[in-house]
Amino acid sequence: MSETKSLFNIDYNIKDLDSSELVQLYKNMLKPRMIEEKMLILLRQGKISKWFSGIGQEAISVGVTMSMRKNEYMLPMHRNLGVFTTREIPLHRLFAQWQGKASGFTKGRDRSFHFGTQEYKIVGMISHLGPQLGVADGIALASNLKSKNEVTAVFTGEGGTSEGDFHEALNVASVWNLPVMFCVENNGYGLSTPTSEQYNCKDIADRALGYGMESHIIDGNNIIEVYTKVRDIAESIRNMPRPVLIEFKTFRMRGHEEASGTKYVPQDLIDTWAKKDPVVNFQSFLKEESLLTEEEEVVIKEGILKEINESLDIAYNEEVIVSSVTEELNDVYQTFKYKEVKSNNKTEEVRLIDAISDGLKQSMQRHSDLVIMGQDVAEYGGVFKITDGFVEAFGKDRVRNTPICESAIVEAAMGLSIAGVKSVVEMQFADFVTSGFNPVVNYLAKSHYRWNQNADVVLRMPCGGGVAAGPFHSQTNEAWFTKTPGLKVVYPAFPYDAKGLLATAINDPNPVLFFEHKGLYRSIRQNVPVDYYTLPFGKASVLREGKDVTIIAYGAAVHWALETLENNENIQADVIDLRTLQPLDTEAIYASVRKTGKAIILHEDSLFGGIASDISALIMEHCFEYLDAPVKRVASMETPIPFINQLEEQYLAKGKFEVALKDLLAY
Repeated sequence: MSETKSLFNIDYNIKDLDSSELVQLYKNMLKPRMIEEKMLILLRQGKISKWFSGIGQEAISVGVTMSMRKNEYMLPMHRNLGVFTTREIPLHRLFAQWQGKASGFTKGRDRSFHFGTQEYKIVGMISHLGPQLGVADGIALASNLKSKNEVTAVFTGEGGTSEGDFHEALNVASVWNLPVMFCVENNGYGLSTPTSEQYNCKDIADRALGYGMESHIIDGNNIIEVYTKVRDIAESIRNMPRPVLIEFKTFRMRGHEEASGTKYVPQDLIDTWAKKDPVVNFQSFLKEESLLTEEEEVVIKEGILKEINESLDIAYNEEVIVSSVTEELNDVYQTFKYKEVKSNNKTEEVRLIDAISDGLKQSMQRHSDLVIMGQDVAEYGGVFKITDGFVEAFGKDRVRNTPICESAIVEAAMGLSIAGVKSVVEMQFADFVTSGFNPVVNYLAKSHYRWNQNADVVLRMPCGGGVAAGPFHSQTNEAWFTKTPGLKVVYPAFPYDAKGLLATAINDPNPVLFFEHKGLYRSIRQNVPVDYYTLPFGKASVLREGKDVTIIAYGAAVHWALETLENNENIQADVIDLRTLQPLDTEAIYASVRKTGKAIILHEDSLFGGIASDISALIMEHCFEYLDAPVKRVASMETPIPFINQLEEQYLAKGKFEVALKDLLAY
């Protein structure tokens, strides 16, 4: 058997591989090729809806997967069918997934390769491409924290390297020495855009230098080179955890997806790369080296074809999904059975900020692997000093300063959840969540509904005005998230509620946005139990009772309403502090409105599109016959929140509430 053999444009150096490994590499490449050829036929017959072909790139998927251990996570793209088949996912389940059948992985809720499976340690992509890179960081971080010495492999294309998520993920991985292999499949085109119009460096691997990372360039069509080099890199990472960027040079032989075609690709380029077909070349090599006979090749192909046809029959014969409203709604969130933890009678008067800090600290003690991440949260203690002293108490592994990259950190939190680790992420200001908006609303919110993977993440959101901080540090942006199914939104107004609800948020395995009004941090005091306790979501607090009107509010607006009533002792009102906005305590609202006949909703956010609009609509739909006046909404001006005090006071709803309340009572 020769060490090196040249066929067309591929040189194979078999190194230490034995004949069985070489044949297995071939089988593993042939299988996705034959599946794809069948899928292209089914696509033309209208039996599947869409196909993203990986023909010509099989060596990358197969070589990387075979270099990994089965307990190590892989995060593939939509041209990595070989990852799924090499991990030996039953074909009938893959076919069911592509046909939207129940035995697929998403119950018909998502298509093609947009799914994950804990059983096979595969985490599928979302269409936004970039977020999975940061998710890989989180999975790798969990490996480091648990001393598992495992590698995480994540794939992207050369087009995806232009996204901000790519750069954020590489930077975080480098700063934290995370055991991630960033596998870039450079196949020449991002849809129709060639690499010459996507980036202006010779090789994508060159970018690793800017992040202090090791990089490699590998011939992505040479299965032996892919397998042996990645195998050695992976083993090196296990022994010395660190990130590595690997650029695989390859080519996309078919369109971005089949409908797009390849007319934009020069024919001579296609012809050149066709000569480097990884399957055809390797098959010829094995035959020339007498490792594969014609008869053996026929047997292998017949066996794969039989498996494909039998698996298709299983998928075809499976009944179509019967829609169920109940099941759809129940799967948006992971089931969470709230367990009340009562405190003893010992209390202490504390500020809102102290209650949050105490609650966070006690949750860190209760959940031994809980991780806190955020800008300046470690030695500095956070900009509001909520985590002051936490590094000394829990160590830097669990209290982690992050680079300024909200998107990658939210994604890393998702990765931690996939690996079974809880996390709390502090947005330095709620305004900054916009830099991580995509993974919040498209990854955290949708993962459980899509493929039964929860996002055990709490995002702490310091928010609100009244502190002259201007348009980028004062927003109260809860309505962006109450609109998104899959997220829970908590917004306490008092220290007692903040501490108990934060404990519940951390216990809850679903993604929770926990809003903390900065203006209340040091201005509101209350007697709060010293020890750990929990409070339920979806239960409003009735702070006052009266017959005249129902006042519904949350956050700082609760205190504005109470102050107004203190100045107008003749007004007898029910005051409802919502505490949580998702889930919302509609029964408390309806019961009060049916009693008083009038309702006014006060919030700090601007009016149009705010949650007051939905609450008003709910009251009109469910309590119309009890109303003695139209439902009134009071909110801040329809402008960004300004900086200087006199403009901010004019902007805020606080100054408008008393007049609006009296107008409603006089109706």
